[in-house]
Amino acid sequence: MNSITPWLALSFTLLCAAGVQAADTNNATIVRVYTDIVAPADQQAYETGVKSFNQCLHQHGFKYTWTAWTHETGDTYAYSYTSDPLSWESFDAMNVAGKVCDQSLRAAVNPHLKSETSAFVEMMSELSHMPKGMGLSSALIEVTFFKLKPGHEATEAFAAAAKKIAAAAEKSNWTINYMIGKVREGDENSPDFILISPAKSWADLGKDPDPTVWKMVENVYGKESGQAIRKSVNDAMQSVSSHVDSYNADLTYTSPGK
Repeated sequence: MNSITPWLALSFTLLCAAGVQAADTNNATIVRVYTDIVAPADQQAYETGVKSFNQCLHQHGFKYTWTAWTHETGDTYAYSYTSDPLSWESFDAMNVAGKVCDQSLRAAVNPHLKSETSAFVEMMSELSHMPKGMGLSSALIEVTFFKLKPGHEATEAFAAAAKKIAAAAEKSNWTINYMIGKVREGDENSPDFILISPAKSWADLGKDPDPTVWKMVENVYGKESGQAIRKSVNDAMQSVSSHVDSYNADLTYTSPGK
């Protein structure tokens, strides 16, 4: 597939924001993600409630964008919402600004939820392969979770390998683009890292990369070093899962002026 999942010859949910960029000149690299699970019978009422909540935000000039994603694979009655990349300090201001619509959220949305989870994701430009200024705004995204083995050694090994892979992709002008983020403040079931790969269509998503990720790495570093990088990734892994999301314009809240 047109993604990084061949890293493990396995497959890799959480989040992505439309317009994520490799921010190397500021600290706006933190994305907040909410994922809602809805009962099939409540789907229509839930979506109506989200639209009502967004209308409240609009009426009060809420200046932060929330991009909505509908889960196309995995639990298809799940919805994810991602903030734009912000600084940690910006979330304090967002929290204050959003309180005016808390009652709308509780009355119109919460009654239709089976559950909701939230986490922050720190976008890691040094582990990613995205042309500078290119966002992840797209019709589809493949979202991959990496759950690592316990201990800092696995985290360090994964990050070091991902950095080498990203450097090889940059050096070889690899055609596949992706963003990796480190999950922060999630619960015990949260992944440690998340990978997001954009696609324009299902046909685009289904294309096999040429060369494959490991062939690309071997072309840059040589076969022996490439195999060592691959082994370090596999050795750090506890589990991997993935799903595909589609952009949902109807449930997206866009900041006034954008």
